[in-house]
Parts: sequence; structure tokens; C-alpha cells
Amino acid sequence: MKAVLKLFLTFFKIGLFTFGGGYAMISQIKENVVEKNKWLTDDELVEIIAIAEATPGPIAINMATFVGYKRKGILGSVFATLGVVLPSFIIIFIISMFADAFKQNEYVKYAFSGIKAAVAFLILKTGINMLIKMKKNVFNIIAFSVVLILMIVFELFAVSFSAIYFILAGGILGILLFSVLNIGKKEEQSK
Repeated sequence: MKAVLKLFLTFFKIGLFTFGGGYAMISQIKENVVEKNKWLTDDELVEIIAIAEATPGPIAINMATFVGYKRKGILGSVFATLGVVLPSFIIIFIISMFADAFKQNEYVKYAFSGIKAAVAFLILKTGINMLIKMKKNVFNIIAFSVVLILMIVFELFAVSFSAIYFILAGGILGILLFSVLNIGKKEEQSK
């Protein structure tokens, strides 16, 4: 039960101190789940991010559920999920009681502007850390380059593309690259 409580408290802290949604939580999840508690490796975190994004529901909740299940089964997933959800629920409940006062307060408006900048930094930092830890081989470099180019093209031409389709396209790209690279290896081996 101690491990389940630790899951709850860890994800409660993540939910309480992370603003900006699921992607902003990735940095906190990495710090607490990978670096501090060693519940996952960096590679497992990347896999969980892909799975959590591809499944229905908010990415942070999906990640908490998966980590909780991996650590302590169904009970762990329930408590990790409750931990990440409760802070938002409590904060929104309190804010709703004072909504009019918050809307009029200039300090609150500017505080949220500063928070948005910090959230953008956390998301960028997480992406850079994942890129640094990515294995530097031909396959990963080609896959990353293609995805980066597509992302830039989509942003330049304002193409709206669901994250799930982007992940599915990445999976298909991975299969195609693997097939092409393996064909070259098989041809070299047969000579």
C-alpha cells in the first residue's frame, strides 16, 4: 500500500504544479518517474508518450494510468490517475467560486501570460532532452528529419493535422524505413 500511496502523491504533485496541459506535464513526469523514482527508463517514457497520445483521453491521465499499472497493477493505475486528476479538479472548483474576481484581476492575467511562456519552455526542454537521448543511428536520424520537415511544412501552410494521424504516419514511416534499410542489408549479405 505504501507504493500505491507514493504513486498517488507523486502524480498529485505533478498535477498540482504543472500548468498548460498534458504536454507540459511530460517534463515533470520525466523528472519524477524516470530520474527520481526510476520507475521507467527514457526509452519506456518515449513509448508511453506515443501510446498515451494515440489512445483516447488526455495524455497526462493516460500516462499516469499506464505508469500506475506498470508499477502496481489496477490499484496503482487508479491511484496514479486520481493523483494527477484531483489537483485540477480542486483548483477549478476553487476558481469557479471566485471566477468573477479572477477575470477582473490584472495580476492574474499577467501571471498566466508568464505561465504560458514557462510551459512552452518546459515542452521544448522535454523535446530537446528526448532528442539528445535518442540513439544516433541512420534509421532514427532519417525518421527524425522527415518528421521535422513535415512538421515545418504543416505549420508553414497552416495544415491542421491531428496528433494521432501524425503518430500513425510516424509508425508507417518507421516500418517503411526499416524495410528499405533491411533490403539494403540483405542485398549486401547475399553478395
